[in-house]
Amino acid sequence: MNDDLKYHLGFNKVMGIGPARILVLRDYFGSLEAAWQASAADLYALHLPSRAIESLLSTRAKLDLDAEMAKAAQMGISLISWDDPAYPVRLKEIAAAPPLLYVRGEISAADDWAIGIVGTRGATAYGREATSQLAQGLAASGVTVVSGMARGIDSVAHKATLDAGGRTIAVLGCGVDIIYPPEHRALAERIITRGALVSDYPIGTKPDAINFPPRNRIISGLSLGIIVVEAGLKSGALITKDFALEQGREVFAVPGSIFSAQSAGPNDLLRQGARPVTKAADVLEQLHLTQAEEQQEARSFIPGDEVEAALLRVLSREPLHLDEITNEAGLPAHQVSSTLVMMELKGMARQAGPGMYVLAR
Repeated sequence: MNDDLKYHLGFNKVMGIGPARILVLRDYFGSLEAAWQASAADLYALHLPSRAIESLLSTRAKLDLDAEMAKAAQMGISLISWDDPAYPVRLKEIAAAPPLLYVRGEISAADDWAIGIVGTRGATAYGREATSQLAQGLAASGVTVVSGMARGIDSVAHKATLDAGGRTIAVLGCGVDIIYPPEHRALAERIITRGALVSDYPIGTKPDAINFPPRNRIISGLSLGIIVVEAGLKSGALITKDFALEQGREVFAVPGSIFSAQSAGPNDLLRQGARPVTKAADVLEQLHLTQAEEQQEARSFIPGDEVEAALLRVLSREPLHLDEITNEAGLPAHQVSSTLVMMELKGMARQAGPGMYVLAR
C-alpha cells in the first residue's frame, strides 16, 4: 500500500479532486498510480472538469512524491489512507470520507469509543465548567474526546480530558504541522502524547476560515455522538451538529440560561429534539458506553472467529430475537448465546430488549 499512499498524497494536493473523483479515477484507470500518470487526453476522455485536469497536470509536474513522503516522515507525520486497516472505521462510513489523513500522534482502536465536544470560542465560566466536568467524566469511562483545538470550549475539552488521563483527538482546519491558535502549542504537544492531531489538509496548509466548516465533518465522523456545550444561533459549532445529523450520530446539548447568548444554540437544539445532557452519565447510558473500558480490553484480548463473523453477517440495526439469529446463522443456540455475550463486551453488539440484539455500530 506504500505506493498507493504516495499517490493519495499527490491527489490530496490537487485542487478540484476530492473523494468522489478519486474513486472515479481509480475505477477508470485501475489504480491511483495509473490515474496519476495518465495522459491529458485520457483524463479529458473521463469528462472531468477542465480546471481539475489542469490542476492535476500542473501539480504532478512540480511535485516529487517521494520527497513529500520523506518530508512527512521527518516531521513525525503519519499518513493513513482509507485503504489502510488503521483508518478509523466509523469515519470511513460517512459520505465524502477523507481519502487521506495526516496524523501527529496515534489513532488507536480505543478511539472507536469517541464523543465530540464542541462549542463557542467565547465560552462563559459556566460553559467552561460544564465542558470540564463532561470531558473528565467521559475520560474516566475510557471514552476518547474529539474536538477542534480552537479557543474556548474546544481547548477546555482537550485539557480536561488530558488532566483526567484520557485520550483526545484534535481535528485541525490547517496542516498538522501548523499549530493554530499559536498559544495552543503546549496543548498540542500534550495531545500528541495522549491521542492525535488529525487533518485532511496537506502539510503546510495555513488556517483559513473556509477550512474549518469542512473539518467539522471529521469531528462528528470520528464520534458516536457530539455534545454542543455553548454556541450562538449562528455559531460554527452548529455546523458540526448538522454533519452529525447527516451521519446518523446522536446530538446532545447542554441546557443554559435563557438570558445567555452563548446558550441560545444548545437551547434551540433542545427545542428541536436534541438530547439534554447535564453529566457524562447521560451520554454514556444513551450510547451504551458505560463499559467502554471493559469493551476495549475485551477487544484487545479476545480474537474474532468464524462464529463471530457469521453473527455479524446476521445482525443489523434492526433488533432480532435470539431465536431468529440462531436460525439465520445456522448455529447451535448455546454457541450463539455465548458468542453474543463476548460480542457485547467487544462493543460489536448490544441488547435492544429481552433476548433482542442489534449491531452496536
